[in-house]
Amino acid sequence: MLQSPPSSIETKASWAVATVALVTMLMAFGAAWITAVALKDIAAEVDGVRSIPALASALAWLGSGVGGILMGQIADKVGTRWTVICGSLMIGLGLAISTFGPPWPLWIGHGLFIGLIGLGGINAPMYIYVSRWFDRRRGSALALISSGSYLAGAIWPPVFERAIAGFGWRQTMLWYAIAEIVVIVPLAAIYFRSPPELILPATASDPAAGKARVLGWPPNLVFGMMCVAAMLCCIPMAMPQGHLVAFCSDLGITRTNGALMLSVLLGTAFLSRQIWGAISDRIGGLATVLIGSAWQAASMTAFLFTQNEVGLFTIAAAFGLGFSGIIPAYVLALRELFPASEASWRIPTLLLFSGGGMALGGWLAGLLYDHFGFYAPAFAAGIGANILNLLVLGILVGRQRLRTALV
Repeated sequence: MLQSPPSSIETKASWAVATVALVTMLMAFGAAWITAVALKDIAAEVDGVRSIPALASALAWLGSGVGGILMGQIADKVGTRWTVICGSLMIGLGLAISTFGPPWPLWIGHGLFIGLIGLGGINAPMYIYVSRWFDRRRGSALALISSGSYLAGAIWPPVFERAIAGFGWRQTMLWYAIAEIVVIVPLAAIYFRSPPELILPATASDPAAGKARVLGWPPNLVFGMMCVAAMLCCIPMAMPQGHLVAFCSDLGITRTNGALMLSVLLGTAFLSRQIWGAISDRIGGLATVLIGSAWQAASMTAFLFTQNEVGLFTIAAAFGLGFSGIIPAYVLALRELFPASEASWRIPTLLLFSGGGMALGGWLAGLLYDHFGFYAPAFAAGIGANILNLLVLGILVGRQRLRTALV
């Protein structure tokens, strides 16, 4: 697996970098799961309003997307190593600020420090950076590093649940802030050196510059459709992830089992993501996104009709299996359709839309719960967004198949 032809840029060092990137994402994204597990505890401090802690998680996702655009450009100039180190320190600071309580310290800590500067300096730059270490197995490598957020969700919720029950959510945040800094900073300093792929910027003298078409359409039209699709598919993706523990508690399922269920959802996402990566290397990014999105829609629908514990564990596992390949497949599709010289702004922009969808989905679920008193309307809204996503993807995949047939 690690041996490549001499013409390939892939080496053992490529996989070492990807593995360290996985650990970095695992620790960085762990910070956001504390609020998901402690959602009801934090809401209890503001008269039980769940949209307040849900908004904190939403701001972290949104901040990550917005910050990724800026940090992707900075990483190109100063190196990914430095944006990752800075991001790790800011995540720790954001957790410390969040302990001052809801609403404003929690929102500022999550939105500005954990999201905008913290995850913004790690998530998007890491996708760009690792994609430049690979050419033959790029889809598998992107699937591996993007698994970090789901591996975090598989490992940390049960740990956080025990820590919150024993010491409170504030102390849990402070301990985790120290842990993620201690792990990420030295790894980034040692491993994240300059990547081997040579990026040649487009020149104004190139007669083809600005005239190339993608799938026979203007490039930015295709890119815009992909961004809209990413936002729509991430709205339902966020809902079970941010509210599953609270949803289980409403049904009389213990928070311990709710945290375990979230761990199962994200654990299956981690395990299946490498399978999706191998599939995307064979059939391409857009087709992989379409299959994963259809699977997600079916699983989301099942949440509406299942309320017993065994059934929910089964649906959670199925949901994790379905959605896990979507985001890295979007990134792979960008690298397949657009020049490498445009990756430093196209990838963060797409991740901004996906992060915006995650933010909207998590916040909307809390808002609709506060209005209706149960989660069914929120899940139904998520399914509607997923159906619109499938329509956009269907057009893109159909267009790609048509162009391939004509060629």
